[in-house]
Amino acid sequence: MINLFVMQTGTKRFHTALLALLTACAGLPATAQQANGQRPTNIILVVADDLGYGNLTCYNPGSKIPTPHIDSLARQGTRFTRFYAGNTVCAPSRCALMTGYHMGHAYIRGNAREHLRPQDTTLAQRLQARGYVTGMFGKWGLGQENDAGAPQLKGFDEFYGYLNQRHAHYYFTDHLFELKNRQLEQVRTDSQYSHGLIMDQALDFVRRHRQEPFFLYLPVTIPHAELLLPREDLQPFLDKDGNSKFSPEKPFVQKGDGYHSQAQPRAAFAAMISRLDRDMGRLMQALRELGLDSNTYVFFTSDNGPHKEGGADPVYFNSNGPLRGIKRDLYEGGIRVPMIAWAPGKVPAGRSSGEVWAFWDVLPTLCELTGAPSPGNIDGISFLPAIRGKAQAQQHDHLFWQFNEGRLKQALLQGDWKLLRFKQKDKPEVLELYNIRRDMGEQHNLAAQYPERVQALKALMRASVSPSASPKFDWSELN
Repeated sequence: MINLFVMQTGTKRFHTALLALLTACAGLPATAQQANGQRPTNIILVVADDLGYGNLTCYNPGSKIPTPHIDSLARQGTRFTRFYAGNTVCAPSRCALMTGYHMGHAYIRGNAREHLRPQDTTLAQRLQARGYVTGMFGKWGLGQENDAGAPQLKGFDEFYGYLNQRHAHYYFTDHLFELKNRQLEQVRTDSQYSHGLIMDQALDFVRRHRQEPFFLYLPVTIPHAELLLPREDLQPFLDKDGNSKFSPEKPFVQKGDGYHSQAQPRAAFAAMISRLDRDMGRLMQALRELGLDSNTYVFFTSDNGPHKEGGADPVYFNSNGPLRGIKRDLYEGGIRVPMIAWAPGKVPAGRSSGEVWAFWDVLPTLCELTGAPSPGNIDGISFLPAIRGKAQAQQHDHLFWQFNEGRLKQALLQGDWKLLRFKQKDKPEVLELYNIRRDMGEQHNLAAQYPERVQALKALMRASVSPSASPKFDWSELN
């Protein structure tokens, strides 16, 4: 019998009901209702923007910026120490997260302006068809209002925020986008702090949908540059005379129409991390007050490593912890990111896990968690057993990344070994080999010592790349 939960839920749109009906007719459950009659599990996926592996005290106890709320999340859940972003910059990393493909197979492989195609099915579409109310608040980066990658065409019932990453560089913009009646509209912000508006909208989504299963995708925009925020957020990092507690500061001066000037960039960056932490505290408090903490999974991560834009100083803050590299690098510091999973009674508390998994595994993991069908032809695999503290039988043979902004960078991780390849047109390739277990800081290049291993990993690297369907990411002459 077809379950009509989706059709009866007033906040859902007709297209969602139709998807659910078609799914049911195909012999699959039409809603997220569990077989045992228990309430379906809510999913919250928080993705910080350019948050480094070392920016949280639960990953880097020596961090100059306390993060007590996120640390509490880690103590109450499981902290993964070998989790990897989809790429080392925004758009391709989020494409991997939403579609389950790594950078050798994903459609969007770089930050060049490109949008998802009609055939690119997202995590949100799969959960929506399962009967979930789906909301995104923050930065999308995978489509504009008039193309196939628009949020309402990719599985989201509600959206409020930025459509592209360039617009998201500016926190005091005069407008954001909101999904109203399945149409994207520009909404005035009166130049209020956009992160605050986004968080308020996300919390309102949770409150309004507390009686039905929901998927909240919260890709916040901080601590990405520009380093601007309200004065009251900055104040705790200034002394009584208004000077930065992280002096001496090196003021950042705006160039052209780039990031706005910031006289105290260190204090501003610390304030952004602190604001992110406090807002995670607000989110968790809302779950407790609404009685949702017993049936909600929360995942917290970052889209790539830390940046040095707009006056940010990742060296001073040790933003990558013990890792080498930052954003735009394929060294560990550019792609290894925090991942915390939280669900009381379901995810072991106070646990640290070294399971190796990545952004493209999130889709099949959440599909298994919610009972949604997961495609069999993607690169990702479900790590739900590991999240629940059980043995993870299925493992990746290898992980692969590539990135090109003037020079093609490729990385392949297999077991303890990681090969990096660098190639520019008309220049010889450069190969570096590291044993990540013994040398997580990637300080000792072993390529000359193990030439046969280098060649084997290089062949696997080449086999991991399919031709790009977009000419914007056609780097075949460098492969």
